[in-house]
Amino acid sequence: MNKKTHNPTPWLQGFGLNHAVEVSGATRTVYFSGQTSSAPDGSPLHPGDMVAQYKEAWKCLQDALAEAGMDASNLARLNFYVTDVPAFMSAAEEIMPIHGAAGAEIASTLLGVKELYHPDIMIEIEATAVA
Repeated sequence: MNKKTHNPTPWLQGFGLNHAVEVSGATRTVYFSGQTSSAPDGSPLHPGDMVAQYKEAWKCLQDALAEAGMDASNLARLNFYVTDVPAFMSAAEEIMPIHGAAGAEIASTLLGVKELYHPDIMIEIEATAVA
């Protein structure tokens, strides 16, 4: 499998993101449901803390990737659903390097939503990975 990033302008790369990710030679594609900052019983963790919720959701995604025999380098796309876009953007400097440091080269979308499955959940990360 080969991945190639396309960036007609450089601003997204400062956030560890790309305008597009081209994948060739892949034989498997895995679509991951939204990962959140949740305990095994689904109860929210870290209410009110965007950074801690991102880190916990990222950990859940890493566990799901491992279950599929993959890691962050297999990620092609992350979609972020957040209930507070300004809070996410304020934390972006701390949040965004996390996936890049793990080897992810991704295309991405940030979506502001009214609410997620529980009022204390602030972020949900949806992923697509290829191998």
